[in-house]
Amino acid sequence: MLFIEFSRRFPIATYGLVISVPVVLLVIAMIFGGLWALLAFLSVALLTAVMDEILPTDLATSDSPEALIAADRLSAALAGVHFFLLLLGVRALSMNQDMGFWATLFLFSALGHFFGQVSNSNAHELIHRSDKLLFNLGKWVYISLLFGHHTSAHVLVHHRFVATPKDPNSAHMGESFWQFFPRAWKGAFLAGLKAESARLRHRDGKVNPLIHPYTQYLGGAVLMLFLAFLIGGLKAVFVLLALSAFAQMQLMLSDYVQHYGLQRAPMENGRYEPCGPMHSWNSPHFYSSRLMLNAPRHSDHHKNPMRPWPSLEITPGEMPVLPRSLPTMATLALFPRRWFKVMDHRVAALSSGHETGQSWSHKT
Repeated sequence: MLFIEFSRRFPIATYGLVISVPVVLLVIAMIFGGLWALLAFLSVALLTAVMDEILPTDLATSDSPEALIAADRLSAALAGVHFFLLLLGVRALSMNQDMGFWATLFLFSALGHFFGQVSNSNAHELIHRSDKLLFNLGKWVYISLLFGHHTSAHVLVHHRFVATPKDPNSAHMGESFWQFFPRAWKGAFLAGLKAESARLRHRDGKVNPLIHPYTQYLGGAVLMLFLAFLIGGLKAVFVLLALSAFAQMQLMLSDYVQHYGLQRAPMENGRYEPCGPMHSWNSPHFYSSRLMLNAPRHSDHHKNPMRPWPSLEITPGEMPVLPRSLPTMATLALFPRRWFKVMDHRVAALSSGHETGQSWSHKT
């Protein structure tokens, strides 16, 4: 297939090509509305599911120096695209009176999917970079979606305590997404705040609110809401709040799916076994991996948090693999009964071959 051959010759360009499809359609939809809004929505919903079924699974990596430089440039460019689409989207949804109900609904959903799947995946990679410019780009992508605390909670809490009861973002077996979402959102906010305060106290001997990261997260959120008000008044503020909530739900769906029911065993010293390949669900699907910058290769990311996204590996024989692509499984997670039917027996099968110690399953 020509597309597969292109991806082998130009690996990083393929990611940009896949992501450019919804970007172009979103821009056109925000200008002309109508059928373009539907096409923009389909490009981040139906097209991804169809292409993942058509194209072969993908295990390729790209770790040459040239590829890694190109990947960082793409990530920086995508951060810029995010801010452009967010501001243009808030304006279009709050000020375009001629778009119509269905076009508005499709455009809103398309933007929310893009911010939750593409922008989130990109920001997630950027906050793991040691380069300050890249890190700050990722942080401000999250701040712009009123989710700045994820920068601290993800790095300081989730990666340390993943697949244990101490991680708010690891879903218990038997816990529906609708139970998980409010618990994890609140838990991550508070756990990140506690971790950052402890870090500052250890470094400076006190917690100075002026330099506390949460001051920037909250202040940045107020700034974004103020910019929205300048763009389109209270209606634009509501649009930003709604888009941010939609994107945050997409992010939390990814966390829910990628760690559902997986547990690290407690050891005699009171700690937990090291995080390994069995503690994250993975997806080797070609198209969604390109759209989400290899975010579905989650086990390797937790094993090597600083490894750039083109170098992430997936070995289905050693890592739990989802029955369908990550976006498809995230959609399934919205329907708890069906989700439990598909996933619980898979979790039980993994647990029977991997000692997990005392159960901490959520009681429903």
